[in-house]
Amino acid sequence: MSNYSLFQDEKKCISCRSCEVQCKINKGLATGPRPGKIITAGPATRNGRIMAKYVFTTCRHCEDPFCVQACPVGAVQKRPSDGIVFIDQELCVGCQSCIMACPWGAPQWDEEKGVVVKCDYCKDRLDAGLEPACVTACPTGSLIFISTENIPSIKREQIIRRRMNGRAVNAIW
Repeated sequence: MSNYSLFQDEKKCISCRSCEVQCKINKGLATGPRPGKIITAGPATRNGRIMAKYVFTTCRHCEDPFCVQACPVGAVQKRPSDGIVFIDQELCVGCQSCIMACPWGAPQWDEEKGVVVKCDYCKDRLDAGLEPACVTACPTGSLIFISTENIPSIKREQIIRRRMNGRAVNAIW
């Protein structure tokens, strides 16, 4: 597992897809592949109201990634320093083995470039001290880029906030 995680506060997401657009701009992608994407769950009826939930999904940067094992040329790699799984575009031969191996659908075919692409948490931006493009583009602050050790604190804060019916609460981390 990566030392980092993209955490989403689903209650803040308005499905504007700014995260998707900024990801594509940052990676220079055409309309097809969506390394980070919003999935709509619903609509469903809750307490007599029709509602939908918007879930941001991307690569999970697995502890022991199937995509890395499946790549016959070593293009899909995992950085030892922080666990980020990425594709070296110079090595990718377009065999798509990683696409077939990933149970989450994270690697995607970029027909225009003839290679596979996936979320790498914008490692170029991270290395420059910046956050991933999707996080900086989110107008509601729904996406948060954090170290994996801080996820329990954020989840605790969400539970407290829900119990207080959305009233302001001091951060507990």
